[in-house]
Amino acid sequence: SLFAYFKLIWWAILLGLVLGGVIDYYVPREHISFILAKPEKRTIFYSVVLGFFMSACSHGILALAIELHKKGASNPAVVSFLLASPWANLTITIMLIGFFGLKALYIIISAIVIAVITGLIFQLLEKFNLIEKNTNIMELREDFSIAEDIKKRWRGHKFSIADIKGVYNGTVALSNMVLWWVLIGMGLASLAGAYIPTTLFQNYMGPTVLGLFVTLGLATVIEVCSEGSAPLAFEIFRKTGAFGNSFVFLMAGVATDYTEIGLLWHNVGKRVR
Repeated sequence: SLFAYFKLIWWAILLGLVLGGVIDYYVPREHISFILAKPEKRTIFYSVVLGFFMSACSHGILALAIELHKKGASNPAVVSFLLASPWANLTITIMLIGFFGLKALYIIISAIVIAVITGLIFQLLEKFNLIEKNTNIMELREDFSIAEDIKKRWRGHKFSIADIKGVYNGTVALSNMVLWWVLIGMGLASLAGAYIPTTLFQNYMGPTVLGLFVTLGLATVIEVCSEGSAPLAFEIFRKTGAFGNSFVFLMAGVATDYTEIGLLWHNVGKRVR
């Protein structure tokens, strides 16, 4: 079961780590702080839009989210990015429509709405010091311009072996922060996948309040990437007819699984998690 999970998500983890390494080397903290750190409503919308255009699996998104946090994105922006990207990105949108038909649009729109509302709530919590603030945020001068800064940085820049080394070092540093928690999550998920009988899905995950809570519990312990969760969610819908349970399985699996809990607890903040 462990190797099955690894075969399913290794590419997503690798892609997320490499993209994180690219961000670490090429994207200055000033840019992330300028776009994703201001205590304004538009910051949340920026993070949701960024999540929509990300095409990595949920495990790759975790790596990117931690890198954005390290570069200066506010905690509310990181949370809304995490909620939006796995189920509202372009690749998964197409996949979900293939499974659910036009009903998939309910999932996509709901994921975006939940991400925005949650991000705005977290901004209020941050305002009243009820959650931790990101200490990586940089103070910028009022006349700071990203366009001018990019021109200044890239004027005369030549690609060299130092760039490759920089991306590699960023990837390794991010791996040290992320990979351990991913392995823990995969191990726990493997145990759940091996020992939880399939009849449990059929008997206890129907369109009832009990079925909703059972689905929520299983989504917490089952560690599958977004591409893997989509067919599982459709299987729940096909066998039980409970579309709401399928939606809970998709959203809660990303928001409450062991990997994300551990990563946010360790890197972002205990109260944020």
